Amino acid sequence: MIARHVLPALAAALMVASGVAAAHGDGHEEKRVFDPSHVEQTAFGQEGDPRKVSRTIQIDMRDTMRFTPATLAVRKGQTVRFVVHNDGKVLHEMVLGTPEALKEHAEMMKKFPDMEHADANMAHVKPGLSGEIVWQFTQAGTFAFACLQPGHFEAGMVGKMVVQ
Repeated sequence: MIARHVLPALAAALMVASGVAAAHGDGHEEKRVFDPSHVEQTAFGQEGDPRKVSRTIQIDMRDTMRFTPATLAVRKGQTVRFVVHNDGKVLHEMVLGTPEALKEHAEMMKKFPDMEHADANMAHVKPGLSGEIVWQFTQAGTFAFACLQPGHFEAGMVGKMVVQ
């Protein structure tokens, strides 16, 4: 009897501890305020300072489960503003990351479809609206972006990011 109550609590604690928990659900997003004291380095860069944007890239998301463009190239050190528009009729998102981390996150979303989180490397966008990500690419390599709404990643809603 106790196990039924322990497992959901344990799963929630693990999500919080791993930094995965907190707005996947309804697509409502508060405007991020850049705070340099809270910037965390990742394997693919860090949250960018909006005052230091050197390039803006427009990305469209569609219900065909595709991003346009699906392949991007940026320079190491560049701070990019991604303006992500949802041309579809369902909630979509763009999440930057390593291919491995995105796949792992997509698997987690299958298990916990109502999981909520809002990090600097993601934008949740309701149909017909736009969102933004400001990101500084501090590491060279091949990275990815994906929509991690349940079923979207599996349907091929994944893009490639080459940092030179």
